[in-house]
Amino acid sequence: MAERTNATAPDWRLAVDIGGTFTDVVLLDAASGRVVVDKTLTTPAAPLEGVRTGVRQLLAKAGVRPSDIAAPIVHATTLITNALIEGKIGRAGIVTTAGFGDTLLIRDEHRYDMYDLQIEFPAPPVPRDRIVEIAERTAPGGVQEQPSAADLAQVAAQLRAAKVEAVGVCLINSYADPTNERVVGDYLRKELGVPVCISSEISPQIREYPRMITTACNAATMPVIGPYLDELQKWLAAEGFGGSVLMMLSNGGVVAADDAARAPIRLVESGPAAGALAGSWFARRLGEDRLLCFDMGGTTAKSCLIEHGEPELTNTFEVARIYRFKKGSGFPVSVPSVDLVEIGAGGGSLARVDDLGLLKVGPESAGADPGPACYGRGGRRPAVTDADLFLGNLDAGFFLGGDMPLDLVACESALQSVASQLGLPVGDTAAGIHELVNQNMAASSRMHAVEMGTDLRGVPVLAFGGAGPVHACGVAELLESPRVVFPVNASVLSAFGTLVTPVRIDLARSWVRPIASIDPAARERLLDELRDEGRRVLAAAGVDPAQIRFRYGLDTRYLGQGNEITIWLGEGPTWPVDDAEVLSAFERDYRKVYGLTIPDVGIEAVTWRLSAYAAANPVEPVANVGTAHGTPHRFRLVRFDRGSSPVDTPVYRRETLGVGQTFDGPCIVEERETTAVIRPGWTVTVAADGSLIADRRKS
Repeated sequence: MAERTNATAPDWRLAVDIGGTFTDVVLLDAASGRVVVDKTLTTPAAPLEGVRTGVRQLLAKAGVRPSDIAAPIVHATTLITNALIEGKIGRAGIVTTAGFGDTLLIRDEHRYDMYDLQIEFPAPPVPRDRIVEIAERTAPGGVQEQPSAADLAQVAAQLRAAKVEAVGVCLINSYADPTNERVVGDYLRKELGVPVCISSEISPQIREYPRMITTACNAATMPVIGPYLDELQKWLAAEGFGGSVLMMLSNGGVVAADDAARAPIRLVESGPAAGALAGSWFARRLGEDRLLCFDMGGTTAKSCLIEHGEPELTNTFEVARIYRFKKGSGFPVSVPSVDLVEIGAGGGSLARVDDLGLLKVGPESAGADPGPACYGRGGRRPAVTDADLFLGNLDAGFFLGGDMPLDLVACESALQSVASQLGLPVGDTAAGIHELVNQNMAASSRMHAVEMGTDLRGVPVLAFGGAGPVHACGVAELLESPRVVFPVNASVLSAFGTLVTPVRIDLARSWVRPIASIDPAARERLLDELRDEGRRVLAAAGVDPAQIRFRYGLDTRYLGQGNEITIWLGEGPTWPVDDAEVLSAFERDYRKVYGLTIPDVGIEAVTWRLSAYAAANPVEPVANVGTAHGTPHRFRLVRFDRGSSPVDTPVYRRETLGVGQTFDGPCIVEERETTAVIRPGWTVTVAADGSLIADRRKS
């Protein structure tokens, strides 16, 4: 791709992604296509410090002033997920209907492991002593009893005495009529002066436990995200940035910071969703109908299947599991999210020997502080990055371009502690860690695909994240994938994804009615409320009302069933289909899931869904390629398999490689922020946009 001349004024756009180990920053000039990136260690105790460091380094590298950035600054983060997992949340309270104060403890009475006599669940984000009951009653048909002034005053007094930092209000059946919730919420905001959220705005859907746990998680994280966003916006203003802040949501859209602060639970998969959107963008550019996004960072790895150019969405997401791979052991929050699988296998995942003398890796992570032993920050236990360094996959003197040299002595000492327990040489132990991580990631991705009813064999892999390009070929071999794509700036691709995502909000409201008896006028009144909320959120993010589009979905089931499937029914300013089209779509999707349909049984609508969105601004990054075919700048010994000898392997610098250049593995391709490890048996071609396309050679 030829570099374009900068005939117009620069249009700088800034993106930030806070990960568990690194904070990534990307600067894109939409006018010229120039991209500048940087990484810095995340500062978990004060995340803004890492953001400040990264942004300042990036601007200095690009020669750009804060005032040059007038477009909205887009931000993804794992702050909400990490706060819930680690229990580092605000002191929240919950107000619920009298008699329902134990809902968070009773849960849904589901046992995720029916044979475990000592089954564990995560402690609720709001303990029982901060759950306050109030006398009121809302039936599915509307309000039957309003809260009294005396009861409201008593509830406020109890919460004030509990020194709450935020409050969630979740009254029974409030999805059907939010009047009482709004009364309680408005009163508590005025009396307590703390953030208050109500379930009829956060998750106006049937089923009490999912709605209450979603509200409780939202309330508990409002004191986490609110102060951070306030500090961030004040700092940006003081520095002279001209753009507002948009936050990445779990569904792959972005909204204004103020809306994100009111509903932080919608950010729970913010960073991974940005990576999936970047994968979707690349799938369209590469002409790939199916693509497996493989995002391996410092703390976790994620995989997401792109089908027909788009990631799948799910209406619920489980966070803070007691057991990472056991569905039902966490909090089932009702928020639209990109459907992905998260594996406890990042570069910082720690290796250990279990009680049976077997090697295990993760899910515990060294994070950013102290990080893997080779970071030289006090870590003593070996992490995946230590194994990769010892095997020769990484260059100790070129980590982050040499700005963060790695400690080989500390690395070997940490690996030796595990090798001694296994009775193996250090090299075999490091190779075992690398192989085990690859096996775990491939197995989890394969299982997730099976649950989705699909097969990953033959699907190309898009490798990104700081550690993704190191492990991608090994994972692809296990998944029987013939191709791996290493995009330019792979290490910060999630941050880049926030720049190519639409402004979008997904809304839902339960209104249970048999399809055949729905009053069209009543349906439009309900949808008008959702459309108005969508317009408000998108307007706050700076979207022109004329650019807003609406897509409609419906959770439906056969009459008498207890579970629904979601069907999507088209777009338009009003409800786009008739009853016959709803039935046809339901039967099509029901048959896909269950293999059959049930004749002569009516269907009912349960939850109405609306996606309000505006298309993302198109961007066209300039290719980061050399002017001629590059040659290896050095060779180093790399061990590719357990039991094999190290191979003297050529090492290329990515910026020297020219378009169309082809070379065989084994080889290493280094750039400042990551390293692509090309295993034996693969051939690499440099694409026009600078991506490395690795194809597995036929034996």
